Amino acid sequence: MSFTISQTPLAPHAHLSPSLPPMSILRRLNPSRLTLRRRLSTVAAAVRQDTTLWTPAPLSRVEPAAESLFHVRVDLSDAPDLASSYTRPGQYLQLRVPDVEKPSFLAIASPPALAAKGVFEFLVKSVEGSIAELLCGMKKGDVVELTQAMGKGFEIDQIPPENYPTVLIFATGSGISPIRSLIESGFNADKRSDVKLFYGARNLDRMAYQDRFKDWEASGVNIVPVLSQPQDGWTGQSGYVQAAFSRAKQAYNPLSTAAVLCGQKQMAEEVTSILLADGVASEKIMKNF
Repeated sequence: MSFTISQTPLAPHAHLSPSLPPMSILRRLNPSRLTLRRRLSTVAAAVRQDTTLWTPAPLSRVEPAAESLFHVRVDLSDAPDLASSYTRPGQYLQLRVPDVEKPSFLAIASPPALAAKGVFEFLVKSVEGSIAELLCGMKKGDVVELTQAMGKGFEIDQIPPENYPTVLIFATGSGISPIRSLIESGFNADKRSDVKLFYGARNLDRMAYQDRFKDWEASGVNIVPVLSQPQDGWTGQSGYVQAAFSRAKQAYNPLSTAAVLCGQKQMAEEVTSILLADGVASEKIMKNF
């Protein structure tokens, strides 16, 4: 768009405004310039969204993992590029179900080594009226669409066992999903002196992956289940994860301690505050989002 500025002499009684820089003149001549810019930004954002690469893949498993939680496995045997995009525990992606445009963000539960064999696994919480509920109601052979893996994941290479012998892991509910990937990927837990997983759920019926606890313990991870509404006869930790950590906390060297958190927001915030107050470096407190 171009503008022509009149050179007609001013009448003797006209008010002479101070000279303006060219950009100011353009703004005066085009008061809708800001609106146009906003519209162009909106269009550009829509174009970026439309260019998201979606890869179709069939489900190979959908079954209960615990009360309101489901194991979901996706067959990537025909999608090697998608499988290879997953390189580090803690990464996530977007998933779409048929006839629903809005995607859902899901952390990948299986380790990258399983992706190399053509499989992604997820732990999905079925919430009424959500995309997750639709996904949990699908069957083997149904096709979903996925983006490539996103996020930097848990930067475990930044906490070598010789420098960080203590690793404290905190998870609640379906937040155990990327923690499973971390543990089963191997992060030298057996070469560290103190690795604890504080895993919170309402009760044992809502606690996924109990069948994996024995293997996780064998790998060097000490599991501390924490139940907020335990059934009768429960003798373990009760209440919330952050309170259980405060009660069970022993003396540790904050300079050689790292932490990994995933799950309920209040838990993550309160645990982070405790760790920071104890002197754990903020960059050693890892989250996947």
